[in-house]
Amino acid sequence: MTPQAVIPSGGLFAGKTWLSSPEPFPLSETEVEQIRRLGHRLQLFLTTANAVYFRSVAGKLPGWIADYADRGKPAELLEIARAKGPQREAIPQVIRPDLILTESGFCLTEIDSVPGGIGLTAWLNEVYAAWNVIGGVSGMVEGFRSLFPHGADIVISQESGDYLPEMQWLGDRLGGDFRIAAAETYRPQDRDVYRFFELFDLPQMPHWRELANVRVTSPLKPWLEEKLWLALFWSRPLRELWRRELRENHRDALEKIIPRSWIVDPAPLPHHAVIPGLEISDWDELGEFSQKQRELVLKLSGFSERAWGSRSVVMGHDVSQDQWRTAVRDAKDSFSTHPYVLQEFHKGKLVRHPFYDRETGQVREMEGRVRLCPYFFTPPQSREIQLGGILATICPADKKIIHGMEDAIIVPCRVGERSEPSA
Repeated sequence: MTPQAVIPSGGLFAGKTWLSSPEPFPLSETEVEQIRRLGHRLQLFLTTANAVYFRSVAGKLPGWIADYADRGKPAELLEIARAKGPQREAIPQVIRPDLILTESGFCLTEIDSVPGGIGLTAWLNEVYAAWNVIGGVSGMVEGFRSLFPHGADIVISQESGDYLPEMQWLGDRLGGDFRIAAAETYRPQDRDVYRFFELFDLPQMPHWRELANVRVTSPLKPWLEEKLWLALFWSRPLRELWRRELRENHRDALEKIIPRSWIVDPAPLPHHAVIPGLEISDWDELGEFSQKQRELVLKLSGFSERAWGSRSVVMGHDVSQDQWRTAVRDAKDSFSTHPYVLQEFHKGKLVRHPFYDRETGQVREMEGRVRLCPYFFTPPQSREIQLGGILATICPADKKIIHGMEDAIIVPCRVGERSEPSA
């Protein structure tokens, strides 16, 4: 019986399908250990980003840092988010990076602090329990439970409605101390809140201001949900700051997996200056890059309905010259309200993995590229970071963007040896 045959009656993703496999995706012991260590490093990274933001607001660091992060954000949200209180130092308690498996290791393309897939990964870990999956049978459920010792309201918006079935399934596993609620009608009570809505959804929530009175994860901090922190990590003026705050070994480890990134800021440069790593003095020059030069990715930094699910992603080497030129111009024009980030493109490594053919039910093999999504849970009042599980999305080799789609294999991960494509 295939995993698809035992999907819960309510489904897991509304209207979504994927390819099942007879086995989890294998990772080496070294790769798993690297991922485990990444949890602590990302916690430090987000903690540092939060502290740097507040120091920038206070004038103790350059003001342009907070200026980048605040662009396009409503003043009222920033006022509430900056307020002194118990959540001033809070960071997301569920941390999920997107990792592309490459020939040289991992490439971290973004950090999602309001991630989908928690219920799906928990269900998959149960389905593939016989394979000794990473995180174990209950690692996802117990990891989530550990964040809320007294239960919580899991508040989901219509914008995130595709993920409602998986969170309902998770809520059933968690038990009566956890309740599912619609964001648009939710009124906070004296209970913790797990936020499954984007901050740009707040205008549809009449009582959202009352969330300031309860513990919310991820906290209502729009600056922490900006991809531009990956660019600020590479900012030359901040290099010493990151080395000092993260400690050199953690900074060096992150530098190996965070792709070189830039904020598309159209401010003019002095005539003798260039943008480090791109060696251009004006963003219009970027629009004229050849196809070989533009192995680059443009994407919105955050706070937009187009900033998630690969909706805003433009891959330079996969579009025409005119399309690339237009994308660069649009990114420049968007800077005042919705900054864009430019990242180096790192090609995924080719792997082989079995899957069930939808039409015949027979096992076939796909050659594809992999995105790995580890789920880290950081319980309150604890230094322990729990790796609840790792979700693998294996897309056909001809797909340029690796994300969930109906012709992708979606499975949990285990420790084991991989099949490598023949040369």
